[in-house]
Amino acid sequence: MNPAPNVILVGPMGAGKTCIGRRLAERFGLEFVDADQAIVDEVGSSIPAIFENVGEAGFRAHEKRVLARLLERGGQLVSTGGGAVLDADNRQRIRQRGFVVWLRVGVAAQLQRLQRDKTRPLLQREDREQVLEAMATLRDPLYREVADLVIDTDPYSPAEATAHLVVRLAAQWQNPELRA
Repeated sequence: MNPAPNVILVGPMGAGKTCIGRRLAERFGLEFVDADQAIVDEVGSSIPAIFENVGEAGFRAHEKRVLARLLERGGQLVSTGGGAVLDADNRQRIRQRGFVVWLRVGVAAQLQRLQRDKTRPLLQREDREQVLEAMATLRDPLYREVADLVIDTDPYSPAEATAHLVVRLAAQWQNPELRA
């Protein structure tokens, strides 16, 4: 058992962090928190607008601040943005404050899942496949570095991935707030 005050989902866009995260949070009685939505709520702008106004570096600064605040609390399932692991301080905080699940997904599945998505600033280009490949090359070792548990979501529906994760989390994660 690996005790941690939160369950934290990491992985690239299109891995299912929000959809699977909501289901897992409900199953384990945790508060679901979408870190990207928390950024939007705090800044008062959409993620594309934040990127347009302050660029990726400005967005990452907001992300770091919001993630630090969110992870001060326990009893949550936190779905991080795909790039949250790029910052070393974020990685350290994620490892310290959560049982980390890497939802791994291949580029082909990402392309299929995100084919109609127009909200992700880093994908608003013609060469989406190359962008996703480059992101995977850079980020996958960082996801691996923080992960306590890895699940490939490619072959599963969100319900199937959740069912697999429920079993694995029940065996490997312990919420210290629930210990008697």
